[in-house]
Amino acid sequence: MGENDLRTHKLGWIGAGRMGFALAERLLEAGCDVAIYNRTRSKAEPLADKGGKVVNSPRALADRDIVFTIVSEDQDFREVTIGPDGVLAQKAAAPQILIDSTTVSANASAEVRRAGEALGTSLLAAPVSGNPSVVRSGKLTLVVSGPKDAFDTSEPYLDLLGAGCTYVGEGDAARLAKICHNLMLGVVTQSLAEITVLAEKAGLSRSAFLEFLNKSVLGSVFTRYKTPAFVNLDYRPTFTPILLRKDFDLGLEAARELEVPMPVAALLREIIQGVIGRGSTDQDFAVMLEHQARASGLELEPENIEVSDGLEPDAS
Repeated sequence: MGENDLRTHKLGWIGAGRMGFALAERLLEAGCDVAIYNRTRSKAEPLADKGGKVVNSPRALADRDIVFTIVSEDQDFREVTIGPDGVLAQKAAAPQILIDSTTVSANASAEVRRAGEALGTSLLAAPVSGNPSVVRSGKLTLVVSGPKDAFDTSEPYLDLLGAGCTYVGEGDAARLAKICHNLMLGVVTQSLAEITVLAEKAGLSRSAFLEFLNKSVLGSVFTRYKTPAFVNLDYRPTFTPILLRKDFDLGLEAARELEVPMPVAALLREIIQGVIGRGSTDQDFAVMLEHQARASGLELEPENIEVSDGLEPDAS
């Protein structure tokens, strides 16, 4: 799709936090026509230098063809969509398609979906897998559900956000897919913490052990990405234990409704609760390594060496 084709639809973007900013930036760099709203306007203003138009309310995006939302939680999602100043607040104007990448409950999603349908707006659930570094590398992936015709219209723009998107069906199927993804995220991180602590307590350096692991068939994009945090104890937040706990609560709730036993996930939910209870609320969830070490009688020190995170910016 050429740059002229990418301007076929006027796009709106709601939410310019760390993730939202990086994603909106990709659309602008591709040549899309994007108007942006963020609760704290100053955080969105740098996008104006890249060709974006910053507006003062979600309501101001009602005349856009496709509007993306990526905010924090249920209440924020309701506020920017069906709230008094939301993008769906006017009967006279509403976007053709609303694409939401917020991790929200089924109830909040259904409420907004119904409000959109009354105005002729289709809602696509489009959770993302990644963080700003992954976005900048071009390796972000999305899982999408909702009306197929709305997906077909939006796919060229969704593809610009990263390495591609996967359509999984109607309704909120994508939201459950993302919850399942994040359950795996927690399980893998705890397992990685446990074996790394075992290796170090046996006398191996974390960097050497993780280099070996990452070169083996068990290595992955994720284990490589978390290696610098584990080696240098860098817990600057990309995803916090608080957010991980929320996803585990949603996942275990779905498991109960569907009568699926999840003993490992249930145990890990309590481990995450312990991490939070000991005060690690605003650090990256890689801090699970630190808590595993303390439980093992091991005091960790940063190795202070440069190691790759496996993310190389895409050529584009």
